[in-house]
Amino acid sequence: MYKIFEVSDKIRVSPDKFGMKLEDAIKNSLEELLEGSIKKNLGVILSVISVEKVGEGIILPGDGALYYQVNFKILTYIPEQHELVKGEVIDVTEFGVFVRMGAVDGMIHVSQLMDDFVSYDPKSMMFTGKKTHRKVKEKSQVLARIISVSMADSQYKIGLTTRQTGLGALDWQVKEEKKSPAAEEKPKK
Repeated sequence: MYKIFEVSDKIRVSPDKFGMKLEDAIKNSLEELLEGSIKKNLGVILSVISVEKVGEGIILPGDGALYYQVNFKILTYIPEQHELVKGEVIDVTEFGVFVRMGAVDGMIHVSQLMDDFVSYDPKSMMFTGKKTHRKVKEKSQVLARIISVSMADSQYKIGLTTRQTGLGALDWQVKEEKKSPAAEEKPKK
């Protein structure tokens, strides 16, 4: 889930930014420090939105930088269990597929791909269901549910499933709709 947080922290502004406007120098320093980082309580920090309040600058002995107490807003992504996500398959391996869901990646283990016996074809980098003939390969668009989340300060792991009804590759749904006789039936006279 995407969220906006207002955070208060002390930020270091290096001397190479002293020629910039104060707010721009602080925002630039925050972006360099935070964007793309992972904080367990905040999630994946995507963007520094704005600088809200700046305290007085402090110089520490032996350091040419200035330190400011700053209130600022950030946009983050915190993956939540049971959340539905849409993404694109970016890698296919013999143990599952990796899915890019906007700012983060998740993995669907082979056991979570579909309710069918699944075979892996290493030449075409694809999984195929034995009975359903459903396929999952690179560039497939999928709708999945988050089933596990593990976040540390420097990395995250997101487990996904497409085994539930209505989930899976988006082209599976299109094929199912075309097969449905109810959609094509005309009333008898």
